[in-house]
Amino acid sequence: MKALVITSLAGPEALAIQDTAEPTLKREQTLVCAAAGGLNFADFMTTKGGYPGTPPPPLIAGREFAGTEENTSRRVMGYIQWGAFAEKVAAYPNMLWPVPDHWTAEQAAAFPVNYFTAYLAYWQAGMTSQAMWGQPTSAVRQSEVPRRVLIHAVAGGVGTAAVQIGRLLGVEMYGTSSSDEKLARAKDLGLQHGINYKRHDYEEVVKNLTRGEGVDAVFEMLGGEHTAKSLRCLRDFGRVIQYGTATGKQPQLDVRALYAKSASIQGLWLTYLSQKREIMEPAWSQLSQWIAQRKLTPVVGHVFPLDRAVEAYKLLQEGKNYGKVVLKI
Repeated sequence: MKALVITSLAGPEALAIQDTAEPTLKREQTLVCAAAGGLNFADFMTTKGGYPGTPPPPLIAGREFAGTEENTSRRVMGYIQWGAFAEKVAAYPNMLWPVPDHWTAEQAAAFPVNYFTAYLAYWQAGMTSQAMWGQPTSAVRQSEVPRRVLIHAVAGGVGTAAVQIGRLLGVEMYGTSSSDEKLARAKDLGLQHGINYKRHDYEEVVKNLTRGEGVDAVFEMLGGEHTAKSLRCLRDFGRVIQYGTATGKQPQLDVRALYAKSASIQGLWLTYLSQKREIMEPAWSQLSQWIAQRKLTPVVGHVFPLDRAVEAYKLLQEGKNYGKVVLKI
């Protein structure tokens, strides 16, 4: 079969389409004939050896896909750790979800990572009705449920998903991007306050717009100085939900800064949470309900054939994408 292979940890230039053996199914796995794959920043990091647990090359790239389950012929979308960008993918049934009839394969490939990450960020921030580790939301936070969030990279894959979900949850959303055009498109999705970080200091804008109160949560995937900066955007008892380090720099933070606001920083790693059915099943229950009501639609900004994968990776690396970048397999 054809597959996109990371031949060395030298960045996107080391990607190559190669003939590889079909996957050998492990116990309980099922085979999916892939039609499309969703590209994530974690995939770019993997090509440079910057993603935790990356096996030594060569390995098949990709962690998100959509296609047809071979033994049932049903359309599915799925998530795995490696090996998604290939004609055939070995997947576990609990990491497969049915594709809505009105979605294309490209839309389906844009769903799992972005929408589960966004939904679970709201869950960790205490903004959903889903119980936190089996406890009612009210037990997690005794004060009123928070309703303000700052979303970094609001025009990206997770960002556009977070805007759609935030609109359904009734959250007041502040979002950062490098482009007024991207912010305008995010506002069409439901974003109330767009901040062009190249023209304005987002910390100052948030402070001014909230009259010095700050937000209840920040969805943070930049790392470096932005972790500390995001913390300063919080109101009392707020949370920074850290789910990435797109700057390539480790989060910089003096933990003493948490004291003044009784604030917290909480990590979100879908690779870890996806193994916990008690978290994923309630999340899918809510997401699938919204999908059935046609209230969620993945934003696909760019579709590339597999032989232009290097170009797709570089577009993501440079932050020039709007919504999801998808590869046709």
